[in-house]
Amino acid sequence: MKIAISTDGDFVSAHFGRCPSFTIIDIDGEEIKERFVVANPGHQPGFIPQFLHEKGAKTIVCGGMGMRAISIFEEYGIKTVVGISGKVDDVIEQIKKGTLKGGESLCKPSSGKGYGLEKEECDHPHEEDCKH
Repeated sequence: MKIAISTDGDFVSAHFGRCPSFTIIDIDGEEIKERFVVANPGHQPGFIPQFLHEKGAKTIVCGGMGMRAISIFEEYGIKTVVGISGKVDDVIEQIKKGTLKGGESLCKPSSGKGYGLEKEECDHPHEEDCKH
């Protein structure tokens, strides 16, 4: 199964739509069959879910996303796991062990707007996870 992880450097990005890249893993049980990183193709409504669907992703793991984005991912048959932070490698280990637990989105509605451009502060509670 292919899983996409919103990525900012070595960490899970808090804002899925504005992350610099996605780490995509193809996992079978506890074995990683493939791992690669793709650049974020751009943040336009509905585009990233389609892009990740075309890459074969069945799940997206990220810090946060809004309800509209979640429904678009669902339309493509992609499960969303939000509320995730920390190092990508640690998250992959949790995925392999089956212990990754999602939670509440780390971002408030509209907090991704301007991320990486004019936005200077994150609106999520784990500001140490934010890399601007």
